[in-house]
Amino acid sequence: YFLHIVDQAIVSLNTRFQQYEGYEKIFGFLFTSDRLRSLDDKSLLAACVNLEGALKSGENKDIDGLELCCELLFLQDSLQKSMGPLDVLNFLKKRSLIYPNAVIAYIILLTIPVTVASAERSFSKLKLLKSYLRSTMSQERLNGLATIALENDILEKINYEDLIEDFISRNTRRMLLFGRK
Repeated sequence: YFLHIVDQAIVSLNTRFQQYEGYEKIFGFLFTSDRLRSLDDKSLLAACVNLEGALKSGENKDIDGLELCCELLFLQDSLQKSMGPLDVLNFLKKRSLIYPNAVIAYIILLTIPVTVASAERSFSKLKLLKSYLRSTMSQERLNGLATIALENDILEKINYEDLIEDFISRNTRRMLLFGRK
């Protein structure tokens, strides 16, 4: 069971870092004010157009990449100290009429979840399953219960009537007991 949990944690961490890398490619230039100030005009324009494409759905778009680039060029001069995205957003909210696209970009940046919590769920499920009362449980049963607890969404899709029919049909006495022929 321990190896199953460790494997689940490794897969979750790999997924987390892949999600973070994708998130960083789209929003990375907005993470800190220092990073924003370090960009030249050409790379800032490319990052803004990339962000516009990521936030576009058909003909609808949340921001205009060219306008965002112009706003961020002015913003680069306004930001004096090292600031995180929340600090930049608070700075921008006071000037939302001047930087409307930047406000939207920072709000989206701060509302997208980056992490996955399946590794943490795996370890907390172990505590629930392996209690003092179940300390003599076999490894196979513990693995089965952990899989059921972790993969609950798959479990909800199972048709129980088919499983019951299959279970009954495997034994003649059960078939007679439940009235099946």
